[in-house]
Amino acid sequence: MAEISYDDFVKVEIRVGTVTRAEPFPEARKPAIKLWVDYGGTIGIKKSSAQITAHYDPEALVGKKVMGVVNFPPRQIGPFMSEVLVLGFADANGDIVLAVPDQPVENGAQLC
Repeated sequence: MAEISYDDFVKVEIRVGTVTRAEPFPEARKPAIKLWVDYGGTIGIKKSSAQITAHYDPEALVGKKVMGVVNFPPRQIGPFMSEVLVLGFADANGDIVLAVPDQPVENGAQLC
């Protein structure tokens, strides 16, 4: 594992937001869901393509708090422009489980 400095860490903006919209993404090469996440304040609503179909249905994601990296450059995923990287962890099968706060926090709150 490569070490990074604290200065490297603080360059990564990990923020919490609320999923406002979620749709299946059948055009993606790997099964995915299109997400619209409200990060509040100056960041606003950003789109993401998330490979989370093993554990999540689009309808159940609306209203869920998620964490994401908001300062990566946008990435074209097929016909969809993904603007943030929603974070998660691989379970024993390699399927993604979302990283979420376990207490209420405001949209836009930054990981410290």
